[in-house]
Amino acid sequence: MGNRTPNEDLERLFRETGWTLRQFAQAVNRVGTEYGTPTAHTPQTVHTWLKGHAPNEKRHVLILEALARRLHRPITHADAGFSSLALESNARPSTVEGLVDLGRQDMDPSRRSVLGVSLFSVAMTVPDWPDAVGRMESARSDQTQRIGMSDVDTVIAMTERLSELDDQFGGRHARPMAAAFLVNTVTPYLGADAPEPVRKAMMSAASDLCYLTGYMAVDEGHHGLAQQYYLKALELAAAADDHSTYCTTLRGMSVQAVDLGHGKHAMRLADAAAAASPQAGPRMRAFLAGQQAHAAAQIGDRADALRYLAEAESAMEKAESREKAFGSYDPSSLSYHTSQVRYELGDVRGSIDAMMQADALRASVYRRGRVRQRATLAERQLHIGHLEAACATWHQTLDDYPLVQSGRADQRMAAMLRLIRPHLKNQAARELHERARTVVPASLRVLT
Repeated sequence: MGNRTPNEDLERLFRETGWTLRQFAQAVNRVGTEYGTPTAHTPQTVHTWLKGHAPNEKRHVLILEALARRLHRPITHADAGFSSLALESNARPSTVEGLVDLGRQDMDPSRRSVLGVSLFSVAMTVPDWPDAVGRMESARSDQTQRIGMSDVDTVIAMTERLSELDDQFGGRHARPMAAAFLVNTVTPYLGADAPEPVRKAMMSAASDLCYLTGYMAVDEGHHGLAQQYYLKALELAAAADDHSTYCTTLRGMSVQAVDLGHGKHAMRLADAAAAASPQAGPRMRAFLAGQQAHAAAQIGDRADALRYLAEAESAMEKAESREKAFGSYDPSSLSYHTSQVRYELGDVRGSIDAMMQADALRASVYRRGRVRQRATLAERQLHIGHLEAACATWHQTLDDYPLVQSGRADQRMAAMLRLIRPHLKNQAARELHERARTVVPASLRVLT
């Protein structure tokens, strides 16, 4: 691996970033920490890369991701002078083959720790509609099995049940069931013989299930894995001519990005979602505009954030109760987006008011969301010095938390213990802390 010819491609990208050698090393180390394999690269390490000492192939993905985040565009192995993996990176299995591989890995407990550290990538190429359609064309091959609309209905019903489990209990246990159903039942259906309307309906149903499975992976903090499921959802939705699920998935990818702090990437995805559904009804328009508002606020675009938020509010007022509520988007969801926009724009008190309204409007079935959002509310109450109010809200969170299996809920509980620790001289804080120690797992208490 010791090619001593200077890596001119990597040098050119390095110059474009405007980084120092130390900043380059620090950026790669940050990505490595997120990936779950911390690195300790130094300016000298980067210097050797530029001089042609090729890094270990396991480090390539970290370097490419760091560069992509800085330059706001995908960076390939070939772009960075890592030609040995260029062909491999361009290889792509068919949609169904890739889905089988992905699902099998997700089903396997021995692989789950590897999947868990998979990296969220702003460099991931999101296919446009024609490309996504083309990827699915090779899936139809098995003429020995024939399916009908009853099989489509089975997939739809199973997805609905899994979604209900996720809403009430979190995705930790539901996602392996979803992966197993995808591999053992849905992928054979995708390759089966069927009339064209049935075949498209099955691809649409499979797309919705992939989207849900990706969402559950996000909930557990498996962000690279979630992106892979989301990509399969896009490919299936495009092949099914299902614009609704296609733009819903793009929006879900934007939600994931904005929650991780990648505002510019989130804005691009939110705009792409809106563009993919030009005939959206009012509830769908609110669903999309609310996310555009959040992403715009995160990147500091106050005017666009408020414009999109007003658009979402207007669309929600026009939405009819009989219209399909995409992603369960309702007045509670809109209040949540209002809270996020206000918070990103620096209005913490306004964000608290909107989050409280969201909590009051939220249907009782959405327990997992209630845990996360109440915990967020408590953190913001503490931020403005309302310690007793924050403790009361955290007590409400602890009422539901033992019933939820969710990585994001776990993170919020660990944050609660960390944030309350400096205030233990206060009686309300002490009582909360003592109760939390009986509810929050010891493994999370160690993290604080």
